[in-house]
Amino acid sequence: MLDKSIRELIKKEKKSYRTVLAAIKKYDKIVLFRHETPDFDALGSQMGLYTWLKDNFPNKEIHVTGENHVTFTPRLYPEMEIMSDEWFDTNKFLAIVMDTGNTKRISDKRYQKADYIIKIDHHPNHEPYGNIVIVHDELASCAELVTNMLLFFNKKLSKEAAHYFFSGIAGDSGRFLYNSTSSHTFAISKILLDTGLNLSKDVYQKMYQKSVDDLKVTAYVLNNFKISKCGVAYYVLTEEIQEKLKITPERGKENVNLFANIEGINAWCSITEDTKKGEWRLSIRSKEVPINGVANMFGGGGHDQAAGGRLKDISELDSLINELDKLFIK
Repeated sequence: MLDKSIRELIKKEKKSYRTVLAAIKKYDKIVLFRHETPDFDALGSQMGLYTWLKDNFPNKEIHVTGENHVTFTPRLYPEMEIMSDEWFDTNKFLAIVMDTGNTKRISDKRYQKADYIIKIDHHPNHEPYGNIVIVHDELASCAELVTNMLLFFNKKLSKEAAHYFFSGIAGDSGRFLYNSTSSHTFAISKILLDTGLNLSKDVYQKMYQKSVDDLKVTAYVLNNFKISKCGVAYYVLTEEIQEKLKITPERGKENVNLFANIEGINAWCSITEDTKKGEWRLSIRSKEVPINGVANMFGGGGHDQAAGGRLKDISELDSLINELDKLFIK
């Protein structure tokens, strides 16, 4: 019997879930989308649902699209497909967009050509796009929401699909450390583990594998971070520093959680220059106090304790730190 937390969410969304299943059965061609600059949850949700669809509807044409990740691909997730514009122009298809709060962040804008669009997400629903919108921002990850829906469908959940979904849950819950982790998170995780997952071999080794060069990046961060007067830790990675460390802007936030359990540090963030986009990427975290309001001020958003944004110029850094400091003034 399913855990109470799973049954309660299924009860709330039963009508929407049935509509999603009807759409899946109706369309012979389905394309799965997620947000740009993908993380574990975006890719885990996308590849988990892709695998589930292939397992249960082998005669349907299923595609995944979006850019690859600089390190997770192909270590943990397979390479994304390169799809022609002609395919989108000449086919009637269902689009399922996951883990993406607003249309601006959808990695492949060709989702707009879909005959029918489904949004499944766990970010605040500021932009309820699509024909069906299933959003629960109280959940730690989109992957656990998608898994909840699939449990209602009561079809095959393979070990391969489960390891993708589990990676999404582990990634967005901070390996179950963030406040968004709930009994539902653990209940879903148990079901995924019951498929026969070997956590170390199938998931964590692939998620957190490091190289010697990665240690050099960590060493740089530990030797160059700063702490504000109110306990906001931060580090800055200019383009020049990234070149010396042999990393790309997408990898700038990889060391942000080094400060997660340090006494006296209330929030922490990475600031990474992205010259191609003409901006500085922000990744912001906190122990308890919501920081997504500050992220919104700087062109971003996200969850209470995990959010992102951008600076137009590094001259805005002082303003960012001042706004974060205000959250911790007693």
